[in-house]
Amino acid sequence: MVAQDARLAGFQQALGYAFSDVGLLNQALIHRSHGEPHNERLEFLGDGVLNAVIAAELYQRFDALKEGELSRLRASLVRQEGLHQVANTLNLGEHLKLGEGEMKSGGHRRPSILADALEAVFGAIFLDGGFAEAQRVILALYGPLLTSLSAGTVTKDPKTSLQEWLQARRRKLPTYSLAAVAGEAHAQQFAVSCVVEALGVSAQGQGLSRRAAEQQAAAEVLKQLESRFP
Repeated sequence: MVAQDARLAGFQQALGYAFSDVGLLNQALIHRSHGEPHNERLEFLGDGVLNAVIAAELYQRFDALKEGELSRLRASLVRQEGLHQVANTLNLGEHLKLGEGEMKSGGHRRPSILADALEAVFGAIFLDGGFAEAQRVILALYGPLLTSLSAGTVTKDPKTSLQEWLQARRRKLPTYSLAAVAGEAHAQQFAVSCVVEALGVSAQGQGLSRRAAEQQAAAEVLKQLESRFP
């Protein structure tokens, strides 16, 4: 118990927040595979808090951007990849409580589990210290990602761009299908195909998530289309 408390004290220091009710932090770090009570309700709450904090910050930083542009920018920060990146800076996986099966399969390194747990931690901070404290912690942790942003980085993702390219020419939308999944459970690699059948164009993308693989495949298809139909 003492060793566990020491680890949690170190984690809170890295987090930049000291819990009044450490029980909330403990629950935030319990995956459902470990048993009840787990962190899914806190994850739900933290997701809402994170979206509100990032939305407010982007609204303040980029007063010239339209709603759709702000939404895309927010999505780039709060999706799994961004959360996973922040979770790794905290060594969050070392503090998770997982079931035996998840432990053996490397669940403490799995991006989806780490992303969900970080949202649960944000939810726990909100309950323990209120919105202002959750906002402070989130903005501090997201500081490097926020600093790297500029209005010029706001671009449409490849899937959206491909869809708009096809719709402008009254063509059917592409179809995406999962081609393969490889690797260990904690580090799976997805392969997805994107096909525009009417124009005879297709490509395959790869990524650590199905979404990332779809985006890569869409980008390659769009590149082919723009080359063939300038």
